[in-house]
Amino acid sequence: MNTQSFPAQRAGTFDLGGDLTVNRLGFGTMQLPGPGVWGPPRDHDEAIRVLRRAIELGVNFVDTADSYGPYVAEELICEALHPYLEGLVIATKAGLTRFGPITRSGPSEWPPVGRPEYLRQEAEMSLRRMKLDRIDLFQLHRIDPKVPLEEQIGELKRLQGEGKVHHIGLSGVSVDQLRAAQELVTIVSVQNQFNLADRSAEPVLDYSTGHGIAFIPYRPLATGSLASEGSPLAELARKHDATPAQLALAWLLKRSRVMLTIPGTSSVAHLEDNMLGASIELTDKEFAELSAVAGHTA
Repeated sequence: MNTQSFPAQRAGTFDLGGDLTVNRLGFGTMQLPGPGVWGPPRDHDEAIRVLRRAIELGVNFVDTADSYGPYVAEELICEALHPYLEGLVIATKAGLTRFGPITRSGPSEWPPVGRPEYLRQEAEMSLRRMKLDRIDLFQLHRIDPKVPLEEQIGELKRLQGEGKVHHIGLSGVSVDQLRAAQELVTIVSVQNQFNLADRSAEPVLDYSTGHGIAFIPYRPLATGSLASEGSPLAELARKHDATPAQLALAWLLKRSRVMLTIPGTSSVAHLEDNMLGASIELTDKEFAELSAVAGHTA
């Protein structure tokens, strides 16, 4: 898939696992299901348009999970994008379930389930739902503290050996957990919450950068009060004739060469706005200024 003239290509590329070249500006599907990541989307047709438009704009890395809906996001990916273009990399996750009181924001609890038979079942069902021969990147959504890590990672390794999973990643982990998993299998990616306002996962990012492991920040556009009127982020956004969200994406892309951003949205208009973040080139001074906004230095 030739995307050189498309917005997502401007973010540069990363070789995921050493053999899957993806554009560093991808797309995350968590916002496609209904409110609270629960049930069908408010506007089904718009969700389909968002996925197709993302590919038109050069996205070739799409991240999802079985728990988004649950299952809704994976079903939408299949409906919108199958048969898949050559070079499209689809990543999914398993290991989180949903239960608890149903509120406006969906079920209130996301408990981890890392039993090997459950992880295998979810991998098999993801393959079926998305009509895939293999899952390019299968991520353990959370480590289940009730199940030995060796059993959880071991089942993913068996799926890999069977050709059902190509690469293995983790989500929501510490450096120590990442190291422990690396002793059992090759880990090619980590997905932790990370954005301009919340850099608590910086140690994991630094470790990933040093070891060539892809770092996939979730909630990449959560800037909170940093985007308020008169803030350094808002002021610099005006200077670049950009939105704070676009600038937040540009900051992430400059922060590390292993960063794979996956901003998500349920709106084509927001998707197109987000893609413009790949076109912003921050100077070292601007990057340092933004990095210091929340009292941090990068």
